[in-house]
Amino acid sequence: MRAFLSACLSLAVLSVPASAQDRIPSHCIALADAAPGIEYVHRASFGQPLPENRVRISYLHHATFLLETAGGLSVATDYTGLLGSVDHVPTVVTMNNAHSTHWTASPDPRIPHVLKGWAEGGQAARHNLDLGEMLVRNVPTDVRSGWDDTVARVDGNSIFVFEVAGLCVGHLGHLHHEPTEEQYATLGRLDVVMAPVDGGYTLDLPGMMRVIGRLRSSVVLPMHWFSGRSLEVFLAGMEDRFDVVRLDQNHIELSLGDLPGRPTIIVLEPRLLR
Repeated sequence: MRAFLSACLSLAVLSVPASAQDRIPSHCIALADAAPGIEYVHRASFGQPLPENRVRISYLHHATFLLETAGGLSVATDYTGLLGSVDHVPTVVTMNNAHSTHWTASPDPRIPHVLKGWAEGGQAARHNLDLGEMLVRNVPTDVRSGWDDTVARVDGNSIFVFEVAGLCVGHLGHLHHEPTEEQYATLGRLDVVMAPVDGGYTLDLPGMMRVIGRLRSSVVLPMHWFSGRSLEVFLAGMEDRFDVVRLDQNHIELSLGDLPGRPTIIVLEPRLLR
């Protein structure tokens, strides 16, 4: 089996462009032989050097996470213009305008790549940004009416996917409906997923539980949970299938080789950069 996986990885490396040779191909499939109980949480915080093939994920606020790579790339998700008191310019920001707290009309002009997740001019957002160490792509989803479940805007939101360090990391954005079979297939196997669990502004909690159960990611990072009541309902509904870990910090570090052996929901405490 190991020889087979090695051969698959070798073929995958040959199939990617030269600019992406520094990235371990993930194909959104976790190949790690992760053992239960292995240490996958690290204390080093924002800005500290990362070992090769690791990624740091920091929960800043609401739906904004900051991803950092060993090579110095950084991505802010559902960027509102607010990251904290540190003058940090991300390499990439992603935005969704299903709600005003998930985007800004005036992103920092120093940011090299600003990726909008909504359709413009009747054309769905399509991103496939290859940064060598990281590939950023999106899967468009619809936005419902504020009053009922009818579709108000086709392709009004995006699930952004970050392939880095051999991991496939997904951010569900302001998800309003369960993905279709085609959308699930396009997403692939997400090793890590950031999921909104407010239960009302985005997908309702039973629907979100079905989505998380279907994705069966190794690590789930709840977001968009406001006072915490909906978070507790979500955790209670998932604890029979997922381990639950609560951390008194806003960040974790992960690599492909130390994903938890059992699907795990990790609750991070949001904190702005400082």
